[in-house]
Amino acid sequence: MRILAAGDHFVGPDLLEQALHAELDGAEVSGLRLPWPVEPFGPVGGVEEASGTEQQVIEALDGATVSVTQMAPFTERVFESNPQLRLVAVGRGGPVNVDLGAATRAGVAVTYAPGRNAAAAAEYAVGMMLAAMRRIPASDSELKQGRWRGDLYAYPDAGIELDGTTVGLVGYGAIGRIVARVLRAFGATVLVADPFADPADVRDDGVEPVELDDLLTRSSVVSLHARLTPETKHLINADKLALMPHGAVLVNTARGGLLDYAPLPDALHSGRLGALAVDVYDTEPPPADWPLHEAPNVVATPHLAGATRQTAHRAAGIVAAEVGRFARGEPLAHVANPDVLDRQS
Repeated sequence: MRILAAGDHFVGPDLLEQALHAELDGAEVSGLRLPWPVEPFGPVGGVEEASGTEQQVIEALDGATVSVTQMAPFTERVFESNPQLRLVAVGRGGPVNVDLGAATRAGVAVTYAPGRNAAAAAEYAVGMMLAAMRRIPASDSELKQGRWRGDLYAYPDAGIELDGTTVGLVGYGAIGRIVARVLRAFGATVLVADPFADPADVRDDGVEPVELDDLLTRSSVVSLHARLTPETKHLINADKLALMPHGAVLVNTARGGLLDYAPLPDALHSGRLGALAVDVYDTEPPPADWPLHEAPNVVATPHLAGATRQTAHRAAGIVAAEVGRFARGEPLAHVANPDVLDRQS
């Protein structure tokens, strides 16, 4: 079996190769390193979030029947150029760098790696909440520039605690559940709005299921953890922001498209929004003239929520395990296009 390990500067081809050799004896593995995250991902050949070029992948496959990757673009052109390909294992929460329709037409099974960064993203979200609520980055920057901001201890500028605060989570998947558990340990009251979550399961976690508008009205801190779909695009817009308590904190470490960024500068300048913490954007990276660069009380980081070494190892292990199952003829764990399996059998 010839396998292409199409890695990058986070989940490197060497890491993928190690995981594959631990799973399989005698596999022939070749490597390709793509430029992400040194260079941002973007649309490539019809897929929305990929790194590198179609031609790089076509040439690197060179007869491989299996590929493991995180960011390589698997497009219709790639599948047409490699008719021998039978499996693409993607080390992400969803195979957004794969043209799933083209893969299905080509008879290629596509798997993915749900939950591989859940712990990392959850911890980061809580860190962003604390950073925004207590103005940690701003005060750090001021001190390093020689300014002692004792005035931030004054009551009007003092932060708020998680203990006793109501925090609303929009979305309650693997990441949201970990965030809720951590917040409850801090002493926060946690509300959840997720139409796909079982209310009984939510209550069993010690969390209150509510509708979105109720969550926004009652929460001093709101954190987004939903998937981006046509239905959730700009889920939080100007009308929804108006429901939030004056001075509330908003956190987005999920997907940029969940949030309409246009009304945020005015909301921050007016104090309607007390602070904003974002790790994802409608355009990545945001432009130099991005209005939020000049807005007060903004914590902004360059899409780092999932960036832990454990996540990289976990992703490599999950895709290697799928290749092992494929090689042994066992059922695959996370298949995005299961109809293909009937055609392969």
